[in-house]
Amino acid sequence: MYINRASQVYMMMSFMMALANSTMFTTSGIYHVTSLGLNPFELVLMGTVLELTVLIFEGITGVVADTYSRRISVIIGMFILGFGFTVEGSALWLAGAGSIISVFAWIVFSQILFGIGWTFVSGANTAWVVDEAGEEQAGAILMQSQRLSLIASLLGIGCSVGLSMITPNLPYLIGGMLYAMLGVLLLIVMKETKFKRQEHAPQASHFKRMTGTWLSGAKVVRKHPLLGVIIAVTLFSGAASEGYDRLWQPFLIRGIGLPDLPVSMAVWFGVVSAAATLLGLGGVRLAEKWIDMKNERKVSTAMLLLTMIRVAAILSLAVAPNFAWAIVSVLIAGASVSISEPVYGTWLNMNLESKTRATVLSMVSQSDALGQTAGGPVVGWIGSRFSIRASILSAGILMLPVLAVFGRIIRKRI
Repeated sequence: MYINRASQVYMMMSFMMALANSTMFTTSGIYHVTSLGLNPFELVLMGTVLELTVLIFEGITGVVADTYSRRISVIIGMFILGFGFTVEGSALWLAGAGSIISVFAWIVFSQILFGIGWTFVSGANTAWVVDEAGEEQAGAILMQSQRLSLIASLLGIGCSVGLSMITPNLPYLIGGMLYAMLGVLLLIVMKETKFKRQEHAPQASHFKRMTGTWLSGAKVVRKHPLLGVIIAVTLFSGAASEGYDRLWQPFLIRGIGLPDLPVSMAVWFGVVSAAATLLGLGGVRLAEKWIDMKNERKVSTAMLLLTMIRVAAILSLAVAPNFAWAIVSVLIAGASVSISEPVYGTWLNMNLESKTRATVLSMVSQSDALGQTAGGPVVGWIGSRFSIRASILSAGILMLPVLAVFGRIIRKRI
């Protein structure tokens, strides 16, 4: 049955992407700092370039997916991501003797490719599977794919540690290869049968067609006040996540201190990542049993509870007096994110029209990128001006508006 085939392709896609990402990013800090010699400012600037690229291109690529094809958009994105990560892994070689382009310039170029490739995939992949399999199946599919992604992340953590011991850039080269292989595989197995292009005048230019699709998506947001509020609040969650994601590891190293054991820093963070993934895997399994993913009110209630847990965990980390307390807080925060991602994706798709689904999802992603671009440096400045502990505290506070929104959703005030 094609519905099952579409869900299988989506799960395979999610598995391979999670495997590639975990392989690259688990030990990325070691590669960037020890091999490439990037300083803290350059590390922050990397993230800023990435998020600015996403902010600029997200709306454009989302419109491409809704105007022409979700399948084509996803496949293009896979090849761009594969090329971008290969460039990042080859930065030292590309900036070899006689080159006028520095290592950092190649890294910036790779981040631009990363951002463009990601915007082609984000929104389009979810819109594709929801259309092909049906909205009533979306919740179950997203939950199952998240479970498979967490399993892939576990495998990737081991691969990352092992490959980085051979040479620090090898995880990126392998990750880029996995994305390119996925692009080829999707060319063969990914079909698109339910997508309907929006009607445009025959003489309309490509620009006019894309503009019409974007305006249709904007109308959906204006007609549905809840979507407008979510896009606005995503600014806060984006700012919070950027600050937390970049600072929890430095906080453990400098603010708390790692235990005095004969274990390398890479292994420590590999163990923490694996533990968080296992906890998230168990949480997703329980959520599949307890949450009725077809009931919008129950999904909204689940999002409220998961956000409360995440905020509490971040604030708990900010006041942690010792390593054990801090690790428990990090694990809970990580698990809550793993569980909430498919739940949030399901809720969003319950409120979207098929013809503008990818465009609106891209608008939400743009809002997140804007929040990370604008808010991340502010949270980082707080850490420089006061302390990393104060930064993490501010990240938790920035998440509080999200609680208010989901509370209003449940009370049907929006």
